[in-house]
Amino acid sequence: MPELLSTSPENTFNIGVNWGLQSQKGWVLALSGDLGAGKTQLIKGLAHGLGVSQIVKSPSFVLINIYTGGKLPLFHMDLYRLNSPDEIYTAGLDDYIARQQGVCAIEWAEKWCDLKNYKPKLLRIVEIKVIGQSKRLIVYEDISN
Repeated sequence: MPELLSTSPENTFNIGVNWGLQSQKGWVLALSGDLGAGKTQLIKGLAHGLGVSQIVKSPSFVLINIYTGGKLPLFHMDLYRLNSPDEIYTAGLDDYIARQQGVCAIEWAEKWCDLKNYKPKLLRIVEIKVIGQSKRLIVYEDISN
């Protein structure tokens, strides 16, 4: 699995920018990592790479933020407050992945047990590990359909 070392929030942002520039319709980024690891920072960069001009915020209290205006819509989900797969389905979040109309970025994605079953064009499973005050190890695996 590829590993990237980020030495600052700006570096994490720039990794996201690069991924946003590469993104295509139907891509899903499934992010996991501790609180403060940099998941939202990476997604801010992703949005920038997609050409989104809006301010990107964590959707912890609303579950999903939708950003348009870039080359593709960005569906930014946060599952932190959800406790079971049933709550994910009840919230209707699975529809955003099934439709494959843009790029989905999911924080706390480990709570979603069956992401692979949706057969996204690309599922990038990302784990951000805190290895120092400003150092992060970003490990990812791409699963293509």
